[in-house]
Amino acid sequence: MEILWFLIAMGLLAGAIGPFALRRRGGVRQVAPGSPDAADPAAYGFLLQEELDIRLPGPDQDLLDVLDVVQGTQDWRAAAQLLAGTPKEGEVRWQRVQAFAGAASLELQQRPGVGGAWLRAWRAESPKDAGGAAVHAEFLVQQAWRSSAAGTDDFRIILEEARTVCGEAALLAPGDPVPYLTELAVARGLGYTHEQFDQVWAKVIDRAPEHMGAHLAALHYWCEKWHGSREEADHFATTAAARAPRGSLLAALPLFAVYEHLPEVNLVQGFYQSAVVTKAVEGALFAVHAARQDDPLLAHVRHMLVLFLVRQERWAEAMHQLVRVDGHVGALPWTLEGDPAAVYAVYRALAVAGYEANGGSPATLRQ
Repeated sequence: MEILWFLIAMGLLAGAIGPFALRRRGGVRQVAPGSPDAADPAAYGFLLQEELDIRLPGPDQDLLDVLDVVQGTQDWRAAAQLLAGTPKEGEVRWQRVQAFAGAASLELQQRPGVGGAWLRAWRAESPKDAGGAAVHAEFLVQQAWRSSAAGTDDFRIILEEARTVCGEAALLAPGDPVPYLTELAVARGLGYTHEQFDQVWAKVIDRAPEHMGAHLAALHYWCEKWHGSREEADHFATTAAARAPRGSLLAALPLFAVYEHLPEVNLVQGFYQSAVVTKAVEGALFAVHAARQDDPLLAHVRHMLVLFLVRQERWAEAMHQLVRVDGHVGALPWTLEGDPAAVYAVYRALAVAGYEANGGSPATLRQ
């Protein structure tokens, strides 16, 4: 991905650029570590790189508390209780299902044959629990992508099982869009035809027509690298954005479509200042400003904006996003990298350096 040249040129030279950047109006250049002119992210209250939480895009203390209990005791009941009390409509249930599944998958990766025992117990002891079935289906999807290469027999076998469990979860929770959201990832991995995909998508939007997480999952399918094209992905994103009511984050969807089709190597001068990119960024900024501040997908959009605003050298606007998301980095674009916290920290340091190079300071940054 095009981010590689960026990190080679910036990140690999210093690990984190911020401590080396001189405050100079109109530009950013490197200085020695510890220099009095060095930009310091800590001055803005930002957490150290090692303190960044890579599990979630933003805070969900109830979820984190339950995860601690479940992983500490290996007792699934607290997770079942949390999901049972999480409304089917909205985005939170989907994020929590993903988080529980991811925790079990990571445990299994770290301790093969042992990790994630609480999820196996959940399914065995309460097979009719809708939350357990939904987490199990998402767990299988994550396992397929984590443990097998796309297109291999093992990959397909795991996703076929995931599809079966999606069906079980849907029967246990009529009206819940989450099992069908999970099947969108199955559809991408198994290569559903457009007609087959549309059948699943119809079930999703029938239950949650404005679900941002669902639209992000569907967008992946329509991308050029999977089963669509740049034009089809753009059409899907712009159509959803045009139909979105005021206050919906769907207005930010075209920015994610642009991200999915970034060139591996950018040879076009001014690419990030182009009309297409600028229009998508402005749409996402509009969505962020109009959205409810407690919208659980708001952090996802802010994180994506950080990447584009930094690349556009819109330092102050990038900083306004950073002060609202710092602490959690479990979102695109960082999660596609081997070390999400490190990549995020590079962009954060660049934003701080650019902001101060153009006269900004902690005192001038509006919270």
